[in-house]
Amino acid sequence: MRAIRRFTVRTCLPAPLTPLEELATNLRWSWHPQTRDLFAAIDAGLWAASGEDPVRILGEVSAERLVELAGDEGFVGWVNRCRDDLHAYLSSDRWYQTLGPEAPAGIAYFSPEFGITGALPQYSGGLGILAGDHLKTASDLGVQIIGIGLFYRSGYFRQSLSREGWQLEHYPVCDPDGSPVSLLREADGAPAKVSLGIPEGRRITARIWVAQVGRVPLLLLDSDVEENAQAEREVTDRLYGGGGEHRLQQEMLLGIGGVRAIRAFCRVTGAAAPEVFHMNEGHAGFLGIERVRELVQGEVPLDFDQALEVCRAGTVFTTHTPVPAGIDRFPRELIEQYFGGENAEVGVPVQRILELGAESFAGGDPNVFNMALQGLRLAQRANGVSLLHGEVSRGMFAGLWPGFDSVDVPITSITNGVHAPTWVAREIRDLAKSAVGVEPINGAQGWEAIANTPDEQLWSVKRQLREQLITMTRQRLRESWLARGASEPELGWINSVLDPDILTIGFARRVPSYKRLTLMLRDKDRLRALLLDADRPIQLVVAGKSHPADDGGKRLIQELVEFADGADVRHRIVFLPNYDMTMATLLYPGCDVWLNNPIRPLEASGTSGMKAALNGALNLSILDGWWDEWFDGENGWAIPTADGVEDADRRDDIEAEALYELIENSVAATFYDLDDVRLPRRWIAMVRHTLRTLGPKVLSTRMVREYVLRLYLPAGSSSRHVQSAGFALAKEMCAWKQRERSQWPLLRVDHVEADGVGDSVSLGTSITVRAFVSLSELSPDDVLVQAVYGRVDADDHLVSPQHAAMEPGESFEPGGWQYRVTLPLEQNGPFGYTVRILPRHAGLACPQELGLQVLPSVSLAHQ
Repeated sequence: MRAIRRFTVRTCLPAPLTPLEELATNLRWSWHPQTRDLFAAIDAGLWAASGEDPVRILGEVSAERLVELAGDEGFVGWVNRCRDDLHAYLSSDRWYQTLGPEAPAGIAYFSPEFGITGALPQYSGGLGILAGDHLKTASDLGVQIIGIGLFYRSGYFRQSLSREGWQLEHYPVCDPDGSPVSLLREADGAPAKVSLGIPEGRRITARIWVAQVGRVPLLLLDSDVEENAQAEREVTDRLYGGGGEHRLQQEMLLGIGGVRAIRAFCRVTGAAAPEVFHMNEGHAGFLGIERVRELVQGEVPLDFDQALEVCRAGTVFTTHTPVPAGIDRFPRELIEQYFGGENAEVGVPVQRILELGAESFAGGDPNVFNMALQGLRLAQRANGVSLLHGEVSRGMFAGLWPGFDSVDVPITSITNGVHAPTWVAREIRDLAKSAVGVEPINGAQGWEAIANTPDEQLWSVKRQLREQLITMTRQRLRESWLARGASEPELGWINSVLDPDILTIGFARRVPSYKRLTLMLRDKDRLRALLLDADRPIQLVVAGKSHPADDGGKRLIQELVEFADGADVRHRIVFLPNYDMTMATLLYPGCDVWLNNPIRPLEASGTSGMKAALNGALNLSILDGWWDEWFDGENGWAIPTADGVEDADRRDDIEAEALYELIENSVAATFYDLDDVRLPRRWIAMVRHTLRTLGPKVLSTRMVREYVLRLYLPAGSSSRHVQSAGFALAKEMCAWKQRERSQWPLLRVDHVEADGVGDSVSLGTSITVRAFVSLSELSPDDVLVQAVYGRVDADDHLVSPQHAAMEPGESFEPGGWQYRVTLPLEQNGPFGYTVRILPRHAGLACPQELGLQVLPSVSLAHQ
């Protein structure tokens, strides 16, 4: 018989052990080894059985054991030292505090998922893990940030396999009373709640759980409250569950409810109100609608356009998908239903909301509301998550800036990074600690120390990490086979699965088709030969989940499992179900090579290879995402891509063959190239180079610093400026934009000429370009006239052009102006130039922001 309600009854802690409660509920323990050791010392068996969850340990440890520990002076001293260390961590100034008053007083970071620790399973994959690393790193750097997400009662699913290898999903209940969260309460002790209206007079009410991530509060909204009808209680049931309307309700609660939760949190705690709002993907886009509503209904009422200016100034949008299919798109009628009629807010007409998500460009679908486009229109600053992804995003969203070359689309890039204290194995960290006396793995010093470790010691540590991976693999494989219906006597072969002296390749990620889980199976006989090679064998550890609704992904998993089940290869290739953070912390360090073979350029960034690299693994990857940016020929191998081959099967055959060739003739050959003392010196040299060069680059400390310096600080400054003096700049910006747009069709480039251009022009000289332009009723203060110049291709297209602002001279008729600039000729070969007119205003983040541009006419270009 099943219970209808589950909750956790915790043992009362003896007075000397009361700091354990604070240590357990601040998630800094998840990346602080000394605190983790403390909880493990309470009961090593219970620590392992609990999934290394301090809150669960305190709920299950016996009262007798706690009394025993309370009488142990050494243990009590240990508890107090960890508490004091936590307090020092929480109160001391850090990097962010050195930035002075220009740093935003508060930043709000919205994401649909957060991967902080396996003890709080509120994530599905890379987006959530990145969000978790962002918050942890913000805490380490002292960034004044608040995280906002949803508390999913069933989180993401747990994965198992049927006897036939088909993915099965299980949704365990995540009990907040047994989780490292606390309820946000009003001054009178009542739970703080937020509410928003939905059609038919219904409302979604949510309470607010707070997870403390070091110095950073993470607010998680939970709709499972008594005020809600059953349908509304289920809004936060599962991550990425349900249909279109269910997803819309989740995203409304995240965005609209999230802003209201922040207001409640700041009111209750006295925390600074955020000046910057960061959308981690488009799921939280409705936060902008709520901020507009606040402003149009505020003490100093603004109209919609003025409120939009204020919202945009302080908003940052990060896109993570390189394909339109990965974007949430809702039927237009559904948005009208939820934001119009009786649900419409005063001053926020539904038509204006629809415009924010409209695909109003060639090839767009007029019947859908696009969440990514809404995010871009609500944010003055936007970025992709690697250099290549920034380039892809500029092309994908170029329709919002018609007439601009994709290179001019105002989407920058900040390459993802990973939180080293979370993902680097303790054995690797200890190498730095033993060398320099501390553990500076968040900077170059520690990685230089690790890289300088003697070959014998470095190789010994890698073998030790392989052994740990093998122990975990055999345990999980046994559990999986028992769940699939096997009996214990049938599983003796598992004791010989994997070998700590064999080249170990890891592959673990979500299983959409573009990540190509089964590329390695294109030629099964070839793979089998590599696995069973008598002199240079390889072994593969594979893991990954398919979305519950993606039967195509499930078939890929089944195909891989069927191959791995084969009696001839099952000791050399395994598929481990239920890929999660706990598995990952042993998988990344235990591998010698990390394999990644997506279809280029569909991997926005990828971070699993970064984590493997920090643990001394070499990457074997398609040049996509971060690897396209930082592969240098010595830190791993690049799998050649069949660029230009349109037939998907032929492309996969070509790239699979290239993969087999690399593994056999480069990867395995280097790994097994041993010297007289059986050390692979060349391999170790590549590992050493990887640690020294990639170590500092792939860190999330670098990433978060970039977000702060390049996006948060400018956004905070813009936000303060548009709100100053009773929103004077916001109002002036709106009036200026209206005038600019009304006059723009009347602007012209009438004539362009240059001095110093003859049949032959010498390198090192210069030319003077003059442009005669008509500005109608605008003044030179309203526009930027640019010369765009550089090398040209065979079709006269500028290649990697440079830009130079032209200076206005005399006016020659009403609205007519002459501009000029001198351009240096610093490159030989074909050279060209043109001019353009762009808007100019101190409130713009960049001249391209409005999507307005005037170029010379075609006839003028050919004069």
